[in-house]
Amino acid sequence: MTTQISVRLPDGLVHSVDALVAAGGARSRASVVEEALERHLRRTLAERDAAILAAADTDPDDLDALAAWAASQPTGLD
Repeated sequence: MTTQISVRLPDGLVHSVDALVAAGGARSRASVVEEALERHLRRTLAERDAAILAAADTDPDDLDALAAWAASQPTGLD
């Protein structure tokens, strides 16, 4: 499912997007906006995760807890 939204962008940015589409670098204006938004959201989540890791009071090289958790997960091969 998709939802159509309206977004106001500066003329110069729209011209750059249109040039990218015209040159075959993207399927459509919408695909450029979608890709940029997805990239922004992934970066925001990565920054959040990095901040959580930086604030953690654990040795980042200690993977014992992760290994124990992974070992307890079903593999689907059982």
